[in-house]
Amino acid sequence: MIQVDTREKPHAIRQILAEFKRQNVEYFIWKLDEGDYMSDRNEYLCIDRKQNLNELCINIAQEEARFCRELQRATDKGIHLVILCEHSSVIKGFDDLRKWQNPRIRTSRYAINGEELYRRMYLLQKRYDVEFQFSTKEQTGKRIIQILGE
Repeated sequence: MIQVDTREKPHAIRQILAEFKRQNVEYFIWKLDEGDYMSDRNEYLCIDRKQNLNELCINIAQEEARFCRELQRATDKGIHLVILCEHSSVIKGFDDLRKWQNPRIRTSRYAINGEELYRRMYLLQKRYDVEFQFSTKEQTGKRIIQILGE
C-alpha cells in the first residue's frame, strides 16, 4: 500500500492516482515527514515528486539551504530519497540534463543551465542518500509503483 502525502495537490496527482487504481495498488493519503510517496512496507524509501526541471532548479538554486536541510533530515533518518522529476521524454537520464536549455535563463538571475544543474545534482547525490530519476507525467504513476516495489 502506498502512502501519499497530504500536501500533494489533488489536481496535480489525478493521473498518478488513476494509475494506482488501474494497477489495483491501494493507497491512502497521510502526512509524510519526508517525500511525497512511501510504501507502508518500507519506511526507508521515499519518493519526492518534482513537477518539472524548473521546480527542481528552484529547489537547487534558489532554495538550496532549505532543500539541503530536507535531504540531510532524510539521510539522518536512514531514508533513501528518490527525487522523481516529471519532464518531457527528452530527459531520460542524468546525462540528458547537460543538454537541457532552461527557458528561465533569460528572465531570472537565479536560473541555471543544464550543465550547472547536472553538476549540482551530482554533488547532492554524493553528499546525501538521494537519487534523481526522471519520468514523463504520463509515466509517473507507473514509475512510483516500480520504485516502491508495489
